[in-house]
Amino acid sequence: MTPMAARAISGPASHWTPTPFEKRSPDSRIRYPCCGTHEFLPPPPSGGPTAVNFLPVAVTSPMRKVVLVNSKVSEAPPPVPMSPAPKTNATKATRASIFGGLIGVFVELYDNAVYGFVAGTLAVVFFPSDAPATSVLLTFLAFAIPFFFRPLGAAVAGSWGDRIGRKKVLLVLIVLMSLSTGLVGALPSYAVAGVWAPVMLVLLRFVQGFAMGGEVGNGNSFLAEHAGEGRRGKVVAYANAATFIAMLLGTMFTALLTAVLSTSSMEAWGWRLPFLLALPLGLVGLIVRRLADESPEFAEAEEEGQVTRSPLREAFSSRENIRAMAMTVVLPLFNSSGYFILFIFMPSFMKNDMHFSALEGLLVTGIMLAVGTFAVLYAGRLSDRVGRKRMLSISAFGMVVIGFPCYWLLTQGSFAVATVGAVLMALCFAGTNGVMQVTLAELFPTRIRTVAYGFGYNIGTAIFGGAAPLLVSALIVATGSTWIPAIYLVLTSAVAGFAALRIRETAFEPLKR
Repeated sequence: MTPMAARAISGPASHWTPTPFEKRSPDSRIRYPCCGTHEFLPPPPSGGPTAVNFLPVAVTSPMRKVVLVNSKVSEAPPPVPMSPAPKTNATKATRASIFGGLIGVFVELYDNAVYGFVAGTLAVVFFPSDAPATSVLLTFLAFAIPFFFRPLGAAVAGSWGDRIGRKKVLLVLIVLMSLSTGLVGALPSYAVAGVWAPVMLVLLRFVQGFAMGGEVGNGNSFLAEHAGEGRRGKVVAYANAATFIAMLLGTMFTALLTAVLSTSSMEAWGWRLPFLLALPLGLVGLIVRRLADESPEFAEAEEEGQVTRSPLREAFSSRENIRAMAMTVVLPLFNSSGYFILFIFMPSFMKNDMHFSALEGLLVTGIMLAVGTFAVLYAGRLSDRVGRKRMLSISAFGMVVIGFPCYWLLTQGSFAVATVGAVLMALCFAGTNGVMQVTLAELFPTRIRTVAYGFGYNIGTAIFGGAAPLLVSALIVATGSTWIPAIYLVLTSAVAGFAALRIRETAFEPLKR
């Protein structure tokens, strides 16, 4: 539709009064009901002509500029369309930094998880006993003790991250984790070194615990701060998926060794290979992490002089921070228990108590991990749309409902039936795991985020996660009941679900400064 001709205007547009057929809109444009709008622009200081911009309602061509000179209408050529502004939330530098954070998480979680995958063999190599249950118990004791070093790692490395930057600390942590894991693969057995063999194993596990304690707060804060608004759930969920892929790699590698090697070969040297693989993986992770940029949130806080000299002290300086730290202990209960029961404890439990073969136990775990990888990605993306609170509460109470029926499927002695039960539990777990880390990172301001988030989270993980295989194994031995893992999962899920109902929704807010 062609706009009607403009009326001649004398003087500035601000002195012009619309006719009864014209309406002035709130943005100072004059709207003609039949054809569209035109805008009168004030004349330039030199007293030149008044310009009128026509924007027809039914015409999609570029805006036409009409100039009134001595009451005559002349048309200027349409302006050259401007190119859209480049997107800033997914630049190459940002993507590289996010990938650098993810590869580090992948390497460190592989190093941490591989211990559980070969726990049955480690029980024979480092803790020989006439009673297999005692050997497994001692193996999980060696697994649990270093978790009490994780809060120390979170306090020290988290304070460093809030003072000198996330990137520098993450580089140190990946070196510590990879070296300590690789050296486990070089340890002598109990038959060669006697009691010094398990002592050296536990010492290296201490180093792993320190590194993992610092990695959680620094790594996930690094990703959340790089993600940008509206993408934090999606980006941090990649780290959770990297965790699943790392565990899947460890599971499949261990399953391959178990299938190819004899029991004697596995106990003699085969168990070493998954640990030694951590050395080249760590080197790759270190190189990629060096190429990443520092967190933009921390860089801005540092530039504005908002970096605190004592982050841990400041974290305990207000009731708001203390309440948030208490929530980082309670809220991840299901996340911690689910991770260690479903993926670390499950292979040896299926072999020793459910009488599956070692290969079947590893395959069930591998299938859970494969399904969980895609499920956590969807959960993180969905939480950006529906909120963290809803995702956490639904998944936790979902485990309360299906925990016992799915566990019953594990006890039926059928590989296919056990897989169905395990996968359903893994899906519920993914709803929590895919959202948990971003939720905790959003509870704290940038100046204390890594230390406050990491310290509280690792206290809960040490008590309810790292000690879970030891506690569950001890209770099974004491009671003779194989239902202990299901009871533990359901109870921790219920507590986490009620905690999720009490948190404030943070998905739609910017990160605290």
